[in-house]
Amino acid sequence: MPSSNPAVDDSVVANSALPTLPSPATASSAPSKAPAASQSATQPRRTFKQVLLSYFYWTYSRGSFHYDVMVTLILLFIFVTPHIHGWSFGDTPSTAAALAHPIQIVSDGGRGMILTVEASDANVPAGISDAAVKRALRKAIEPVTGDAVFVEKWQTVTDAQGNAAWKVWAHR
Repeated sequence: MPSSNPAVDDSVVANSALPTLPSPATASSAPSKAPAASQSATQPRRTFKQVLLSYFYWTYSRGSFHYDVMVTLILLFIFVTPHIHGWSFGDTPSTAAALAHPIQIVSDGGRGMILTVEASDANVPAGISDAAVKRALRKAIEPVTGDAVFVEKWQTVTDAQGNAAWKVWAHR
């Protein structure tokens, strides 16, 4: 490539490792190559399955059209699926009201845990069935233990201040 700068030797530029471009004078005299569109037409078109597999294996480089499509699909999945009915993954905050009193939790020697809940926090009316008591106690300890807890047994106790409380044996 001839240099426009007279201080640079043309032989140094021509022998460098950089690719050389034809000058405007030689470009018009050189035979023209086929346009890029016709070159891509000679290559076989990819099938839909091949495109999907290349999406799955993430074979496209950054900045390409298909890369942008993949990133857009991922972002749509992240931001749209929480609003689609039926796609709830159960990661909503607990709707249980805050407890008025703290819950005491003690280990049951590897078999589970023993929880002490104030009677006013448990909301267990007198004279209900054991199944209803179990549900009410489970609902009372759920904010502390989470959903996956099984209530084994319970008894009423009186705490150090003389308040009624429930002692609940539970495990996960």
